[in-house]
Amino acid sequence: MMNIHEFGKENNEIILLIHPSVVKWDYFENVIPLLQEKYHLLIPALPGYDFENDSDFTSVEQIASELNDWLSTRGYRNLYAVYGCSMGGSIALMVTLEQRIKINHCIMDGGITPYQLPWFVTHFIALKDYLMMMLGRVGGISLLEKAFATDEYSKEDLQYVVDVLRHCSRKTLWRTFDSCNNYRVPEPVSDINTQIHYWCAKNEEKERKQDIAYMKRKFPQTEFTKLPDLGHGRLVLLKPEVFSEMICKLS
Repeated sequence: MMNIHEFGKENNEIILLIHPSVVKWDYFENVIPLLQEKYHLLIPALPGYDFENDSDFTSVEQIASELNDWLSTRGYRNLYAVYGCSMGGSIALMVTLEQRIKINHCIMDGGITPYQLPWFVTHFIALKDYLMMMLGRVGGISLLEKAFATDEYSKEDLQYVVDVLRHCSRKTLWRTFDSCNNYRVPEPVSDINTQIHYWCAKNEEKERKQDIAYMKRKFPQTEFTKLPDLGHGRLVLLKPEVFSEMICKLS
């Protein structure tokens, strides 16, 4: 059973916040105080990244379905928004596309879309990412300092990543990258009433070029927003006030 952390239960408007890979649910700790006075926040500890149990990551599709099951069994029929960063963006999109509950806004922050490449290429990319994570798991903070030679990451940031990597099983790490590269969006895509948003930092536009092109082609109603030069997945961590304002201003 997936652990879902809740804040602001007294509020009517509900936001589902889905964290990226190689972090825990506390990725959102800086934005919780800013949003819980107005919104009912639901923050899942995704399988494989939950320090309270030894579950493994399954797949983007299965986790999205389990989240919809959880929402449905508790009587939730409408979400103000579902937000996901990177891997979380993939899950947020699939939660939305199941159309089992009404969702006003789906926000993909640097969200990963299925690679439009041959099977052997996508699995090679997943293997490369997996091996990099395994090296970080074994080599610890000294190796990650070399891999992320930038002032953007403090020693505390890197130690956090090492701790998460050492908690994750090999199965979780492999499935994370393989599933994000290859999850299946329904074909054809049915009409949905949800407004889809794709957020991308200015300095990661090149990395997200294929994802942006995919969203423009597959979901032409998507609204695109450029974030400050923060790097991938850093809005929530470095600019929680900006994140909170953007969430509150969705229309």
